[in-house]
Amino acid sequence: MRTIYLSVQDHAAPRILFGAALLTKALEDQGYHVETSEPWMTTHYREQVGTKIYIGNRKESDLIRSLEEQEILCYHTQAPEEEGFYLATLPGQLTVISGGSDTGTLYGCQELAAILREEKGLPDRLAFGDAPSFVLRGPALGLQKTKVEPPRRTYEYPVTPARFPWFYDKALWLDFLDMLLAQRCNVVYIWTGHPFSSFVKLDDYPEALEVTEDEFQLNVETFHWLAEEGNKRGIWIVLKFYNIHIPLPFAQKHGLELHQPKPTPLISDYYKKSISAFVRTFPNVGLMVCLGEALQGQLYGAEWLTETILEGVNEGLKDLQLKEKPPIIVRSHAINAENVMAAALPHYPNLYTEAKFNGESLTTFTPRGRWQNIHNHLSSLETIHMINVHILANLEPFRWGSPSFIQKSMQAAKYRLGANGLHLYPLFYWDWPYSPDQAAPRLRQFDRDWIWFASWFRYAWNPDRDPKQERRYWIDLLAERFGSREAGELILTAYEESGECAPKILRRFGITEGNRQTMSLGMTLSQLTNPDRYMPWKELWECQAPQGERLEEYVVKEIGGKPHSGETPEDIILEVERDTEKAVYAIRKAGGSVSRNKEEFDRIVNDVEAIRLMTYSYTYKVRAAINILTYKHTVGGRYFERTDLLESAQTHVEESLRNYRELTALTNQTYLYANSMQTPQRKVPFPNGETYGHWRDCLPLYEQEFENLTKQVQRLKEGRLPTALKDTGGKIEPYQAVPFVLHSKNAETYTIEKQQYIFNDGDVFIQNCAEELTGLTGIRFSQREASKEGVNLDIELSEKSMILVGYFNSPDSQWLKAPNLEENTHADDRGGLVPVLTNGMKVYFYPSLNIHAYSYEAGRHTLVFGKGAYLLVGIISGEQRLMTRDVSHEGVSADTMDWLYSAEEDTQPERIVQPTRGV
Repeated sequence: MRTIYLSVQDHAAPRILFGAALLTKALEDQGYHVETSEPWMTTHYREQVGTKIYIGNRKESDLIRSLEEQEILCYHTQAPEEEGFYLATLPGQLTVISGGSDTGTLYGCQELAAILREEKGLPDRLAFGDAPSFVLRGPALGLQKTKVEPPRRTYEYPVTPARFPWFYDKALWLDFLDMLLAQRCNVVYIWTGHPFSSFVKLDDYPEALEVTEDEFQLNVETFHWLAEEGNKRGIWIVLKFYNIHIPLPFAQKHGLELHQPKPTPLISDYYKKSISAFVRTFPNVGLMVCLGEALQGQLYGAEWLTETILEGVNEGLKDLQLKEKPPIIVRSHAINAENVMAAALPHYPNLYTEAKFNGESLTTFTPRGRWQNIHNHLSSLETIHMINVHILANLEPFRWGSPSFIQKSMQAAKYRLGANGLHLYPLFYWDWPYSPDQAAPRLRQFDRDWIWFASWFRYAWNPDRDPKQERRYWIDLLAERFGSREAGELILTAYEESGECAPKILRRFGITEGNRQTMSLGMTLSQLTNPDRYMPWKELWECQAPQGERLEEYVVKEIGGKPHSGETPEDIILEVERDTEKAVYAIRKAGGSVSRNKEEFDRIVNDVEAIRLMTYSYTYKVRAAINILTYKHTVGGRYFERTDLLESAQTHVEESLRNYRELTALTNQTYLYANSMQTPQRKVPFPNGETYGHWRDCLPLYEQEFENLTKQVQRLKEGRLPTALKDTGGKIEPYQAVPFVLHSKNAETYTIEKQQYIFNDGDVFIQNCAEELTGLTGIRFSQREASKEGVNLDIELSEKSMILVGYFNSPDSQWLKAPNLEENTHADDRGGLVPVLTNGMKVYFYPSLNIHAYSYEAGRHTLVFGKGAYLLVGIISGEQRLMTRDVSHEGVSADTMDWLYSAEEDTQPERIVQPTRGV
């Protein structure tokens, strides 16, 4: 048996010792006998006769420092720094692993172990250096559930074994951490709403603890163990929390809402003490802060971060002797990141920033426009900036693994966005660690989606690998997994081709890149032809897609004979149908060559087939939408003309529905649900992700849509006008005002009618308003105060009510922006996401206003809507049914074409505004 003498530097860190253990096992697996030696010096290492390996951090190792000074160890690549390493064969049968840090040394051990396995022994000549391109590389896991637990709100889940048994499963953690080390990840981000009430106890606020004493002790022990096991593998544990969220028992004792929009002395003191205690208890755990959503980050983000969070961190660290301070990551979500970071940088040395790559989906590897500018600005600061591949609402629930798409994404992150870190969500975030497949026992996501994780982390280490060699690399991995090189090549083709479909479909036809849309469940004709009704998020096509045309823009250009620009709907239809056919052909052909893991291969086949059916359900419906929009822009009110276009649309919808029926039948046998977040936040295609969480839930509504379309087209062909086109006026029901008390001294009430001034510090007056609003009691305040600082209103309601808020139709920063689910998960907690009256009020000289209705229970409320001017135009009965309409048209507009898909008795859409619990 061959003997190798192994020596490790003095006072080696746990990461280096873990690397030495990995290397020792690899040597023993190749038949070597390993003997450990005391650390050598250059003057006597030759005295140890035989083959030798030395492991050290060059910043701390006397031997490596001496070898460098004597130029015995020279680097032909960049000298190892931080997580870099160098492997060298030196005179005297000495192999040196020189790391730029403890983690770099660990990676050097890992690399040499891989070489040993590949070469079946220790090479005679080594001179190899490597280092990561991205500083931070790791996945985000959620201590989250698929549903809200009232009375707690979104993200709020105390950490207990009953809620999160996986968090306490050490075997599962070790499997996952070992996988991450194999892929050279150096961070795990754990997301939760308010973790401190589960992991620290405060003498000053004993009521803040949300778990039992036994659960608390278990949580502390588990988190210490996790941090220690991560540290061995060079992996930071980073805990992410939202601001300002407070524990339920703390809120109840002090009479507070669970989510606070601005700092108060009490809450700030609680947070500082919580963070300080957490840092003292877990000094090697980083923190990630989300300053938007509940906290009005634009107003108070910098103040809260510097005066509360960082003060708490520094207080907790002051008596600790740490080798390096834990990272604090600032999420640039719903805040002015430039102002926040300028204020924070002087207070803490180890700050990072993060921003979403493609919103909450994966749509393109060339993000552009405003979002690209945000990344470029953040990457120019004195921090490390990372991309967040977030939620993946358009990819769930199917397997997705296109290494070439991911490689180009990481190249774009580096060169186009200037990013230097990766923060990666799993494909089915809200139900971690389980996949959505129907299987017993349930599949683990990091097993099922291994290629997803492996691709992102491989290219986070080095995105500039040769594409041809990369294809061979992935084919080899798949061949090993499924039994033959032919199978590996065909399965990779299926992954690559099917991987193009969801990104292209969403970016060209979708409503949003956020998680209020479950893309795999489809879209309605109304959402395709009348997207404005559904509050589309324009950054989807302006930032998270290549330059191109939306459906209606495309149709108008076609009719006018104008040239097209960029990516068109027709381009996408042809491309995704081609892509999915290639994928299906490859995966079907691969079956004859698969000899291993056949059960998982069958699941891949089902997913590729499901993506094909989903794709065709979209492309045929988009063809129908093009026909319908062409009809809209050509008939000019002569509805009995060009019904051939509608008949063609009807045929396309029928074909779309046929594919959707097949998709439903397939997924009924293979998937538990489509969307991992099953809450009312899901709005597209149908509201409420729990009610409409599977294709079988949606199919009846699509069947009804086709039936309605068929009936309306038949009426037109028979020369009969649908009711919606006969009577577009409708009966306008006045809103029913309810009494209230205004307690704010900086505001006053007034009657909503023409010529009334809308602010108490100017002479801007109402020119016109919707009939429903006339006579209501509004509240006016200072426009200047609202624009500069934000206005809070203290009111008391006598009964359940709806508060009507008017938002000016202008992007200018002086106006308050209507909340949206892309930036605020709680935007629809009280309803009001969609305006009840579009263009509901015109005022002198200023933009028109959309009127939104928010539900409030009886009692006293402080209304904090944010910074920017707005109108409060009335308080009405919470029981009233509100008809949504565009006041710029009379009654229901025929131009929307929604009448074509509506049942005859439902030609005027109504909206019942009710309080919503959770998101």
